[in-house]
Amino acid sequence: MDALWTSTGLANMSWRELAMICIACLLLWLAIRKQFEPLLLVPIGFGALMANLPLSGLMAEGGPGETGGLFHYLFYGVKLEIFPPLIFLGLGALTDFGPLLSNPKTFFLGAAAQVGVFGTFLAASAMGFTPQEAASIGIIGGADGPTSIYLTMKLAPHLLGAIAVSAYSYMALVPLIQPPIMRLLTTQKERAIRMEAGAEVPTWVRIIFPIGVTIVAALIVPAATSLIGLLMFGNLLRECGVTERLTRSAQNELINLITIILGLCVGVTMSGDTFLRAETIKILVLGCVAFALSTAGGLLLGKIMARMPGSPVNPLIGAAGVSAVPMAARVAHNVAQETDPHNYLLMHAMGPNVAGVIGTAVAAGGLLALLK
Repeated sequence: MDALWTSTGLANMSWRELAMICIACLLLWLAIRKQFEPLLLVPIGFGALMANLPLSGLMAEGGPGETGGLFHYLFYGVKLEIFPPLIFLGLGALTDFGPLLSNPKTFFLGAAAQVGVFGTFLAASAMGFTPQEAASIGIIGGADGPTSIYLTMKLAPHLLGAIAVSAYSYMALVPLIQPPIMRLLTTQKERAIRMEAGAEVPTWVRIIFPIGVTIVAALIVPAATSLIGLLMFGNLLRECGVTERLTRSAQNELINLITIILGLCVGVTMSGDTFLRAETIKILVLGCVAFALSTAGGLLLGKIMARMPGSPVNPLIGAAGVSAVPMAARVAHNVAQETDPHNYLLMHAMGPNVAGVIGTAVAAGGLLALLK
């Protein structure tokens, strides 16, 4: 009987594993009940649940003549940097760059929103994190989960669980975090600014854009080529008009399958020994700071652009410079409508929103080039 008892998970469960099972259930509750990024938090939460059930052997490496755990092999897709770029391929196929191309100056708003990435990098370094860890924490400010996972696996893989949960949690909390910052940094008059409709973007421009961005990004920031390249390849599939079947596959089957596997793989890294540390709390706090700074950076540049000659710019679209697509754009639109119910900012905000996706990938590539 003693041998039977000691072979069970109950006999081998520590307080850390019990606490992590509770945290995993909390993530599942937030995803299902509150709909906080459910497409990622459900797999992450369930992966964390499985990882903390004692003796499950999910990440066992195996040995001579022995088969390792399932996620030991699936995790190679994360370790070898396969899954995040494939997510970008699907995102590119889903993304319409038309609003950005019809109003190219909104590209600068996506760049300004990266201030949170570099500001938090400096803050984390000052708090005692290594430069590699600080860069992985700072990229949370871009509000881009796949990019956060990609950079963290390159620079600080031991922080993957905490950074992934932080990144996706703050993406889900965009409607709660951003509106107070928007109202604080803009006046009612600025929030009421109406923007002019952009010009129709010719098909040839839509086709040349992803090709040109890939070439420029690869030449300037080679380390970002896999992310930017697959993002732009997905968009080229969408815009070229001759690959409808491939576009549908990238938009649906590919991105859905990779999202499930990536979320589960991230979740199984959240063991009690690696997650329940003081540095996890620091990462969660710094992640919030990064996201707030990125929002503020876009807003402040938007305020400057609102005062410049030319077509009017509503500063609220600067908050959409983070790459939480399309949630940040919808939030900017909703805050504008609080002041003027007839002010439609959604399509204008999509410009800096998709620029933020490119900006965060370039920022990650730059940090990687400096610190790898």
